[in-house]
This record gives sequence, structure tokens and C-alpha cells, in this order.
Amino acid sequence: MNIGAAAAASGVNAKMIRHYEAIGLLRPAERRANDYRDYGERDLHELRFIKRARRLGFSIAEIGELLALWRDRGRPSREVKRIAEAHIGDLQARVTEMQAMANTLRELVAACHGDDRPDCPILDDLALGGGAPARC
Repeated sequence: MNIGAAAAASGVNAKMIRHYEAIGLLRPAERRANDYRDYGERDLHELRFIKRARRLGFSIAEIGELLALWRDRGRPSREVKRIAEAHIGDLQARVTEMQAMANTLRELVAACHGDDRPDCPILDDLALGGGAPARC
């Protein structure tokens, strides 16, 4: 199938398919006589794999490792688990960081009257690069 059909069947747009090929995440597709890419079932499986891994937040490098392990039927599952556990740690750290950001924004919003006055602790905090919120 051509790249448009592969994109429709996998849910990965054609631009991303080309990108994945260019960076070596996806093997280059076979070429037809007219030089169009020709994708098969293996390619669709790999594109769906990549799409699912991206939705779970894996980096391109991690996806490359996971794809290599998936392609190797003799791989030890401990390697896959190691990658997934490390990713869980990264996700948890990001969640903690995002919660801290939300808490900071809540404090800044609470400190701001949100009226016609020009004073704004939210803008002051952004301009100063952090610190205790000023009251307005």
C-alpha cells in the first residue's frame, strides 16, 4: 500500500511516517517501480507499535530500543521491563513537577485580585523568575 493508505491504516500521518524512516526508527519502505513507497503488514504493525509507545510517552530513543527488542523474538523480557520501569520513574517525576507548577500557579492566582488594577503578582513572579507571590 502507498503511504497514504499506510497512514490511514495505522493512524500515523504520512509526515510522521517519513520522519520515522528518516531517523531510522522505521525501516525504509520497499519502493515500487514508480519510486513510491510500498508498505506491508509488517510496516503497519511497527507503525501501530510506535503510535502506542508514543501515546504512553516513550521517547524516540526508548521506542527504538523497544522496537529492536520486539523484533528480536529471543530477547530477555527483563530488558523490556527495565526500559518500562525507567519510563515509569520519568513519568512520576514529571507528574510531581507538574503538581508543583499547578500549586505555584494556584498561589499566584489566589494572590491576584483580578480587577482593574495594573498590579499583578502573576506577571511579577514571571518577571522575577520566581519567589514568594506578592499581594495586590
